[in-house]
Amino acid sequence: MTDSAIRILIVDDHSLVREGIRQALSVPGFEVVGEAGSGPEGLEMARVLTPDVIVLDVSLPGMSGIQTAARVRALVPETRVLMLSVHDHAEYVLEAVKAGAHGYLRKDTLPQDLRQAIRTVHEGRTSFADFVDTPSAIAPVLESNTAQRLALLTPREREVLLGIADGKTNKQMAATLDLSVRTVESYRDTLMQKLGIRSVAGLTRFAIDSHLIGPS
Repeated sequence: MTDSAIRILIVDDHSLVREGIRQALSVPGFEVVGEAGSGPEGLEMARVLTPDVIVLDVSLPGMSGIQTAARVRALVPETRVLMLSVHDHAEYVLEAVKAGAHGYLRKDTLPQDLRQAIRTVHEGRTSFADFVDTPSAIAPVLESNTAQRLALLTPREREVLLGIADGKTNKQMAATLDLSVRTVESYRDTLMQKLGIRSVAGLTRFAIDSHLIGPS
């Protein structure tokens, strides 16, 4: 695998399901770095491996997938969480969103749709299946989560975020903000860590989704 491959941890209590997901991700651009059969095991592997994305079953025995998602977000906030479930009820999705999940798919999702959902959450966006009535069911929670993430940023970090979203280079932002290029780079890295976003494109999308800037 190349360094640009999305690193994925699979957490599901059924070995056949884990194998199916692994096979679906056995294509260029993805790397399964670990598998776990329970919430506690998944948490420990997430702590050690810091994967880009966790594909997480909702219905785990003992510690549920929802509980696991919330603890993953606290333990490794830079890791994105994509839930998989046999359930298509809005209340399950709502609980997943409240726990900090970035996406939710049914287990009968096509392999190509699973791969696209992983790409989407890895870019810093959210991915929820079409069966979810997003505007009425989860949009307010998503907006609240976004506001909480924005509240983590200092005024200077917001300025750097706006500069990134506006397409400015580190050198241009350094000149505008009277900072060194190295300091701007440090702010950019801090933004990615605080927001759980791993790319400049993801930071730009977050700024748009947060209404800090308009779409180009």
